[in-house]
Amino acid sequence: MMQHENTVIFLMGPTASGKTELALALAAERPVDIISVDSALIYRGMDIGTAKPSAAELALAPHYLIDIKDPVEAYSAADFRQDALSCIQQSVQQGRLPVLVGGTMLYFKALLEGISPLPAADPAIRAQIEQQASEHGWHALHQELSLVDPVSAERIHPNDPQRINRALEVYRITGQSMTQLTQQKGELFPYPVRQFAIAPGDRSELHQRIAVRYQHMLSAGFEQEVQQLKQRHDLHLDLPAIRCVGYRQMWRYLDGDIDYQQMTEQAIAATRQLAKRQLTWLRGWPDVNWLKTEAKVNENLQAVLTSLS
Repeated sequence: MMQHENTVIFLMGPTASGKTELALALAAERPVDIISVDSALIYRGMDIGTAKPSAAELALAPHYLIDIKDPVEAYSAADFRQDALSCIQQSVQQGRLPVLVGGTMLYFKALLEGISPLPAADPAIRAQIEQQASEHGWHALHQELSLVDPVSAERIHPNDPQRINRALEVYRITGQSMTQLTQQKGELFPYPVRQFAIAPGDRSELHQRIAVRYQHMLSAGFEQEVQQLKQRHDLHLDLPAIRCVGYRQMWRYLDGDIDYQQMTEQAIAATRQLAKRQLTWLRGWPDVNWLKTEAKVNENLQAVLTSLS
């Protein structure tokens, strides 16, 4: 089988659906570069709670965009697009197959459609919004967002102050919603792409996989990992890194805000909500080929390989 020239593979799906296993199976068949599309895997020192590939898995194929940022550093969809395009170009020039693997659908969207012309941050307006949040709470501001930009309000969780702030900031600066502005796209993706999404056929199967994986994280020392992060004085709950699913709940447990059972239940529930949002993105995704988690790896692998022939 001959690979179409410069073809790129997208392997998308909700958390705990089997993306990594399939990507590594593909790496055993073709010279591939695995490019992570995951807003949590970028952070150094956050390994267990992000289900970061193990050292043995990383050794099976070159991996990119993992461990590229300290948890205190910011990283945007625009940053990802620039980094990913650079990795893809390098991979293609070396005659390898770029395989983009992950579940951060906003990153995939930015890569395919380009970045919208959103305004730069305005510190005065951000401070104004934060002052309102301190007086009335972020849920009240989320309700305000639902009035001026219902599409963004549906996408942004009420407990996500950074994104609520940004969406309201954009509206107050421009008089237009983020949804309106993001309809104006930039440069499109410059490579032919084959897009695959992998997920269980039964939602309950995905829920079970999420619960089992979180228990494995706890057994692997997740509490100790977060305890080490807490020893740093520059990390706190408002940072995007610490708001990652699982980390926020463990951080609150270590702060004494919730007990161990609540931490576990809330972390699993938050992961299920993340998976639900990922599936919602994917159900409306154009040109996607669906694979089933419960199928044999070789069966899914064959579907990917056939797309390259």
